[in-house]
Amino acid sequence: MDKKPHIKPYIYGMLAGFGAISLSILFFFFIYRFDGFGDAVSTMTGILMPFIYGAVIAYLLKPVCNTIESFLHRIFPQKMHGLANMLAIAATLLFGILVVYALVMMVVPQVISSVTSLYYTAQTSITRFMRWINTQDVFLDNATLMGYFNDAYDSITSNLASLRTTLLPSLQNLQGVLSSVGVGVINVVTWFKNLLIGLIVAVYLLASRKKLVKQAKMILYSIFKPRWAQLIQEEVLYADRMFGGFINGKILDSAIIGVLCYFACIVFKFPSALLVSVIIGVTNVIPFFGPFIGAVPATLLILIQSPIKALWFVLFVLVLQQLDGNVIGPKILGNTTGLSSFWVLFSILLFGGLWGFVGMIVGVPLFAVIYDIIKKLVFHGLRRRSMKPVLLAALAHFLTVFGTAILQPHGVWVGEVYIFLMAMVLLLGPAPMLWPRRKAPVIPEGMEELSAPEEMAETEKTEAAETEETQEEGEPQPSPEEK
Repeated sequence: MDKKPHIKPYIYGMLAGFGAISLSILFFFFIYRFDGFGDAVSTMTGILMPFIYGAVIAYLLKPVCNTIESFLHRIFPQKMHGLANMLAIAATLLFGILVVYALVMMVVPQVISSVTSLYYTAQTSITRFMRWINTQDVFLDNATLMGYFNDAYDSITSNLASLRTTLLPSLQNLQGVLSSVGVGVINVVTWFKNLLIGLIVAVYLLASRKKLVKQAKMILYSIFKPRWAQLIQEEVLYADRMFGGFINGKILDSAIIGVLCYFACIVFKFPSALLVSVIIGVTNVIPFFGPFIGAVPATLLILIQSPIKALWFVLFVLVLQQLDGNVIGPKILGNTTGLSSFWVLFSILLFGGLWGFVGMIVGVPLFAVIYDIIKKLVFHGLRRRSMKPVLLAALAHFLTVFGTAILQPHGVWVGEVYIFLMAMVLLLGPAPMLWPRRKAPVIPEGMEELSAPEEMAETEKTEAAETEETQEEGEPQPSPEEK
């Protein structure tokens, strides 16, 4: 029998304490040097911006490249699959460039025309409004109110004059913008440089995407055990399905909504049809808030030219969003994320505040991945506690009913937060199970009455002494049955 004390729990305790102290120091350093850390991240992001552009372009074009590649593989023989891969990449890049070029050529002239007509319409409408005010005795008798109106009219007129002398000529003559603003020239050149290098990076990523996946698997299995490597690989595939399905589906859904809005604006003769449709389509990419964000500026554009048509446009947008939310969106996206409305709202506000417009788009699938990881950790902790699936389903149902029924008067979000906190409690509850514990000593037959620690220690010493004497005499060690 091993006489040495079992020191593994103490070693684990020391390592845990050291890790906790180290993490606390790192966290304090991170908070204390947050500005410097943010500057370093910004600098690194600026340096790697071409690779970020390339990765985003390659990820968005990957489904198109896979489709074209599989089609060419069915046409070309096995020996020419390398040529088929190169043709698929070239066709994918050509497709992306043509789509962007078509959008620019269709949208930019219409945007310039709409902004120009909007300027003259706004000037005429404001002048007509001021003439109407000057004919009303209610406003004329109030000098303070008339002063407010006159100041507002002067401010708007001066802004429109500056708009006419700066923005409109710039829209019609892009060369004037580049030659007049030096900082703008530098920014435009930098952006084009990053975009060009990003396209080159996208070509390399699309060409070597299968090789990069194999290398990533080799690195993963070389670092982690097969079981953990398999779990990490499954989670990465889930994140890929989540991001790819959500973003690509959202782009397709927004394109359909933009086209429907354009045809409806043509039929109902809403002004600035293409500009309004572009605003509605682009902002529809943002979940939850997108329809409202796009409806406000689009309605204001129509309101300046025709208030009655603006009212009809609001009604049309409500119908269009109902059609998108109940028919088009579910058909394209389905229940891709599996998140409730509360968590969708939470993720949009959180990541939108951190990363702006991009955060609003990627926030929902990113939070869905985080939510899935937490859910799997919770289920893992429950399985370590030997909870059966039936009890788990009953517990989840109880938490849902309690959180929504009991806490409903205080707001639905309170119930959601309660469910999340209970899930975290269940996750942290099995933590002591992970702590290594010493196995209980096995009591020999006939010694059950010796339960005191002193008596057990004395018995162990006696057995050890008898064993040593037997070995010294050269006799075989008796078996437990012979004892």
